[in-house]
Amino acid sequence: MTQETIPVPTTDIDEELRGNLLLSSVDQVLNWARSSSLWPVMFGLACCAIEMIATATSRYDIARFGAEVFRASPRQADLMIVAGTVTWKMAPAVRRIYLQTAEPRWVIAFGGCATMGGPFAFGYSTLPGVNLVIPVDVYVPGCPPRPESLLQGLMLLQDRIMQAGRTGQRKRPEPDGDFSPYLLPEDPIRLELESLFPPYGTAEDAAGTTAG
Repeated sequence: MTQETIPVPTTDIDEELRGNLLLSSVDQVLNWARSSSLWPVMFGLACCAIEMIATATSRYDIARFGAEVFRASPRQADLMIVAGTVTWKMAPAVRRIYLQTAEPRWVIAFGGCATMGGPFAFGYSTLPGVNLVIPVDVYVPGCPPRPESLLQGLMLLQDRIMQAGRTGQRKRPEPDGDFSPYLLPEDPIRLELESLFPPYGTAEDAAGTTAG
């Protein structure tokens, strides 16, 4: 066999590159990484927390979505799943934990109580929705919702993250920190909550402002 008779393989370079290259923007890559590696804070309030815990079991396996790393410290988490009834007494702690999570931070209101107060909506001790103290990205209704509902809410959140800008800014209502329709002016819980909204201060500062 001579040099002239040796078959030379020919390859369409453009076709070869098309099958091995992925073109995208830096924003899309960042959002893909964020949506595929959410770290929820280890935080539960009531019966809906049991359904949230169930998503981490082998039957539902939240690890398929890259969100199985439940962190005990909010400073290592970027997703807050509010699972359960939020009372006014617990509201400052919920707001404080949210502020300690890493940016860009995301929130899922899981269950009827977190969404609008549930069966306790008209009670004096319960928030009529956690969106009064923290902004919410995805609402998952139910009393309690099944683990599959939380996984669907997680997928909806991933879609929202993919559409977010480079800085993580997104369209969601921000609470204004006005609790006058719900709590008396001298209520200590109201003063503590107001101190957790801009301009940040202490409960004593808020008490002095109210008294003035």
